[in-house]
Amino acid sequence: MAAQRRRMTVLAAAAVAAVVLAAGPGSAVGVARNTDPPTPAPTAAPATTPAPSVSPTAPPLPPFGAFLDSGPLGVARMAELSQWLGGTELKVAHTYLPGGRWRDIEGPPGFLDVWAHWRLEKFDRTLVLNVPMQERNEEHLSDSQVRLLLRQAAAGAFDQHFRALAERLVALNVPDTVIVLGWEMNGTTYTHRCGPDPAAWKTYWKRIVTTMRAVPGQRFRFDFSPSRGRDAVPWTECYPGDDTVDIIGMDSYDQPAGISFDQQVTEPYGLQQHVDFAKAHGKPVSYPEWGLFRNGDNAEYMKRMLAWIDEHRPLYNTLTDYCPHGVWQCAGNPRSAQLYRTALYGRTEEPTPTPTPTPTPTPVTQPPANCSPLELGDWVEHWLGGKLCVRLDWWSRNR
Repeated sequence: MAAQRRRMTVLAAAAVAAVVLAAGPGSAVGVARNTDPPTPAPTAAPATTPAPSVSPTAPPLPPFGAFLDSGPLGVARMAELSQWLGGTELKVAHTYLPGGRWRDIEGPPGFLDVWAHWRLEKFDRTLVLNVPMQERNEEHLSDSQVRLLLRQAAAGAFDQHFRALAERLVALNVPDTVIVLGWEMNGTTYTHRCGPDPAAWKTYWKRIVTTMRAVPGQRFRFDFSPSRGRDAVPWTECYPGDDTVDIIGMDSYDQPAGISFDQQVTEPYGLQQHVDFAKAHGKPVSYPEWGLFRNGDNAEYMKRMLAWIDEHRPLYNTLTDYCPHGVWQCAGNPRSAQLYRTALYGRTEEPTPTPTPTPTPTPVTQPPANCSPLELGDWVEHWLGGKLCVRLDWWSRNR
C-alpha cells in the first residue's frame, strides 16, 4: 500500500545509512534529515486540546508500533510518537527492505544497523522487517514475466540472496526478527505476487524459509501477510503450509470507499476469515499494516479497528503513519488522531512492585518454671525444635 512513497523512502534511507552509522547513533537524526526525501512534519497535539486522561483500569496493550520511515528517521520518530502518546512505549519497530535489486534484498550495508541497535536496547522489543521476494519488485512486470521468475525461484535460482540476508541479521544480533515475506502477495502491485503461479509461489516461499532457517543462530519468525479481501486471487490459495509459517498477518486499510467496518469483518477473505483461518492452523495473527484510506478521516473505523485489535490480541500491530493512512504525521485526520491518541495515551504499564512479605517471627517458647535452659547452639536447637532444660527440683522429686 502506498508503495511508490515507501520505495522512495527506502532507497534514500539505504543510500545514507552508512553515513549515519559512521557518525554514531547520537547523530543519526541530524544526518538523515539532510538527505531524506521531504516527509510530512509530525502533527503535535493541538495546544488547546488537553491531554487525554489515563484510565487506571485499561487492559494491557497488545505490542504495537507504527511505520514512520524506512530509514534512521523511523527509529528517531518512535520516541517522538511515544511522547505524543503520553509516554506509552512502542514495542515494535517496522521497516522495509528496498526491492530494487538483489543487493538491496540482501540488506544494504549499514541499512539495518540502526534498527538492530534499537531492538537490542530492551529485551521485550520486536523488529519487523518486510522482505521482498523479487528484485524490480515495483516495476509492474507482466504476469508472464512473473510466472517465469516464480518457476526459476522454485528451482532455487535465488536462494543465495536470502542466505546472505539471514547471515547479516544474525551478525547484527537480531536473529529473532519477524520476517514479513512477500507481503500482499494476493494483489497485483508487486513482482513477488502469487497470482500468476500459486504452486510455484508456495514452493518458492518454502525454499526461502528453509534457506534462512539453515543459517546457524537464527530464530526468525515468518509472517504470511496478504491484504484484506479477495484482491486478485484468494489469499488462501497462496498459503504455503504450517511448517514454514509462524504468524498469519493481514494488511487492512479502510477501503474501498463506502465500505463499513462490519463489511470489512464479514467480506470473503476479510478480518473474520483471517482470525478463523489462523485459529484453525494454530497460528497467532498480526496486522503489519493498517490505517485510514479511501474513507478519509473515519473515526468510526479507527475506533472499531482498535477494538478489534484489543479483542483478538495480535502478536503485534503497526499503524502506517503517513498520509493518507496515519494520525500523527498526517494533519488531515484530526478526529481519528484524537481517538487513537486517547485510546493509547499514558499506557506506561509499569509493573506493580510486589510487596516484600514481612517474615513471621518464630514464637519463643518459654522454659517451664524451675527449669534451667541448656545453651546447645542454634543448629542443634533448630533440629530439636527448641531448647533443652534441666529441672531444678529433679533431686527432691526423686528422693
